[in-house]
Amino acid sequence: MSRLPRVSGKALVAALSKAGYNLDHQTGSHLIFRHRSPPYRRVTVPNHNEIARGTLRAIIRETGLTVERLIEPL
Repeated sequence: MSRLPRVSGKALVAALSKAGYNLDHQTGSHLIFRHRSPPYRRVTVPNHNEIARGTLRAIIRETGLTVERLIEPL
């Protein structure tokens, strides 16, 4: 697996939108996204200046995407 980049919540939101995720709702500083088509995966993204690497790795695992596929639009 390739090295994870430092990304902001805003950049991660843009990448998830291009990967087929829509904003479902927001609770505080956390954005909850749902995939447009089955299996309608749900992922929570903290809207912070910098996403921790462990959190980013968990988001990648939850979406079922590869690191390269998710960071490609960044």
